[in-house]
Formats: sequence, structure tokens, C-alpha cells
Amino acid sequence: MKRKWNLDLSLKPVRRVEWVEKEGRVSLKVVKFRSRIGRWFCNTLKKPDYFFINLDEIGGFVWKRCDGKNTLADILQEMKREYGEEMMEERLAVFIYILQKYDYITFVRDKEDEVNEANSRRRAW
Repeated sequence: MKRKWNLDLSLKPVRRVEWVEKEGRVSLKVVKFRSRIGRWFCNTLKKPDYFFINLDEIGGFVWKRCDGKNTLADILQEMKREYGEEMMEERLAVFIYILQKYDYITFVRDKEDEVNEANSRRRAW
């Protein structure tokens, strides 16, 4: 059975992790361990305490617009204009769900909202 996504298109996504863009592709820099022990372990093994997640073209397109200024409706409209109508709302919903699940983004409603831990649990649906 296909899941029906009910996105709150008035929310404005805001990035919470570092990212880089190389040759037009976006990569998210994600910390492996948040604990002191995990960081110590990586340091002891002389390994980085982070890894990169490489996004596809559409994922990078969405990520660049998660700046707290664009609403999900704005992003969806731009996606449809750039890539066509086919399943863009579902694709955006799934991508936003995953980003929020792993705490890579948070949401604000308007300029008066501040990005803080209190609203980081706001859901897009």
C-alpha cells in the first residue's frame, strides 16, 4: 500500500549539518560519534570522526534551498519547474522525512520563529 504524505508546505526547512559542494554535487558532513568516548576512539585509531553522505542531483537541489527562507511549497514548485511534475511531491516528502529523522534539518514557520532545540522536533506532517 502506498503511503500518503501530508506535508505541511508552510514550513521552512533549515540545515543543521555542515555540507560541501564539489563539481555541482552536494555532500553532507555527518559526525560519527557525539560522545567523548566515540571521538576519543576515532582519534586513537587516527580516523576521522565524520563521514560524508553524497546526495543525488535532486537531493542537492533541495538541500541548497533548506536555508530557512524557502517554504516547502516554494521548494516543491521549483522542483516541478526544474524536473517535471512526476512524483515530485512524494520525492520531496520522503527526502524531508529522512533528513528530519536523522536531525539534519529543522523547521521554522516564519521570520519570528528562531531555530532552537524547542522547535527542532516540529514535524513536516
